[in-house]
Amino acid sequence: METMNDSISWSWWRLADAEPLDLFTYLRLRSDVFVVEQGCVYPDMDDHDLVAWHLTGTDVSGRLLAAARLLPPGEKYQEPSLGRVIVTPAARGTGAGHLLVDEALRKAAAEYPGHGHRIQAQAYLERFYASHGFEPDGDVYVEDGIAHIDMTLAPG
Repeated sequence: METMNDSISWSWWRLADAEPLDLFTYLRLRSDVFVVEQGCVYPDMDDHDLVAWHLTGTDVSGRLLAAARLLPPGEKYQEPSLGRVIVTPAARGTGAGHLLVDEALRKAAAEYPGHGHRIQAQAYLERFYASHGFEPDGDVYVEDGIAHIDMTLAPG
């Protein structure tokens, strides 16, 4: 499988500023992965989307490869929080996920300097997030039928 590098174009936007077709593609990807692929019936879209920064990564043809949202401090946790992290099936295993997290953490540091970071990681991704400096904070628990673990990243 091809390895990703700087061939992904990153876009940060707010829900209110989204182009309709881009918003549809983004929300469909979230539904396809979190609801359909993972077999998890839960309300993917929530009120956090209204205040979040949304990140999408596309290839040179404009095809969506990766997405995430960044919640500000005080919205869900005291710290900023990255969530709804997705890499499309076609881009998995290419390094796109690492680039996505790097871009999200860069934005978090710029928007919310001096803050750490807290996430609810799916437990099978603990090592992935640990490679970005996150450390487990508590035990594994089940939410919406999926094992999760809270993880934190110290202010940098």
